[in-house]
Amino acid sequence: MRKKVILITGASGEIGQALVHELAKDDPDLILTLDLQDLPPELSDKCTHIKGSITDKSLLDRLVSEYEIDVIFHLAALLSTRAEYSPVAAHQVNVEGTLGLLELAAEQSQFRAQPVQFLYPSSIAAFGMPSLDVKAENPKVREWEWNHPSTMYGANKLYGELLGTYYTRHYKQLAETEPVKLDFRAVRFPGLVSAFTLPSGGTSDFGPEMLHAAAKDEAYACFVRPDSTIPFMVMPDGVKALLNLAKADRKNLSRLVYNVSSFSLSAEAFHQHVLRHFPQAEISFEPHVQRQAIIDTWPMDADDSLARQDWAWQPDYDEKRAFDEYLVPHIKERYSD
Repeated sequence: MRKKVILITGASGEIGQALVHELAKDDPDLILTLDLQDLPPELSDKCTHIKGSITDKSLLDRLVSEYEIDVIFHLAALLSTRAEYSPVAAHQVNVEGTLGLLELAAEQSQFRAQPVQFLYPSSIAAFGMPSLDVKAENPKVREWEWNHPSTMYGANKLYGELLGTYYTRHYKQLAETEPVKLDFRAVRFPGLVSAFTLPSGGTSDFGPEMLHAAAKDEAYACFVRPDSTIPFMVMPDGVKALLNLAKADRKNLSRLVYNVSSFSLSAEAFHQHVLRHFPQAEISFEPHVQRQAIIDTWPMDADDSLARQDWAWQPDYDEKRAFDEYLVPHIKERYSD
């Protein structure tokens, strides 16, 4: 008999590590993780880890033969900056890898006559504001507005949302009998900031990079203008959003894709928070033309009223608490030795 599990792809990343820690509190034996990298030693007893790629179909086939996959948290991705340097690789991982997992989940849903739940972290990169004037005139965007991403990563994430929608609503729509469809749910994350893992190639990483550099007494040149403003969220709230959406009653969900947000900050406001806690910090602003252009297409904030209405979304950390109680104490502790 196959063992029922929760599958987490991309488990060695920032969200993945935090999610493993949280889910392992209930039952570590239920968690199966998949990543190209090994997990940190402190996670080794919290899950069963498989080292490999989501694009390896033979590996996915083996997983299905050994495990009954009940829930998938699909976190594996090539992030925004790396995707611009390697767009073909990004498409292979972010689109073809996602498609393979959706097909797996769809087949498993029919095999067990019960929907596999598929949680998908999307991104504000799925938005594309045409100009700074339009961005200023529309400070909070809704899920269906300005879906014209300018990056490979954003295009991949938007298409992933559409693929998930297809597999949930229209899969095998010409079949003679109605198939059991999977249960796809997605959150569009703002810039996620973790106190425990290092930034890993996201275009929103100018914020956490400031903090880590200041804690290490290293000078940092911020790659965007001081006025550059986007929404942020700390990692505990990111994990909370995924878990709360997973627990929500399907009948209460009016959409498959939801914005979530916590607080909106300019790069200069982020800088001032860093200086408040690290007065010695040496931070300059040296905008990188191409990365600045990407940030300029992202909204200043996301309207998450539907998430609040449909599944009672509410972040635990506002701007001040994020810095004072989560980010600064833990980052200071990281570099205290």
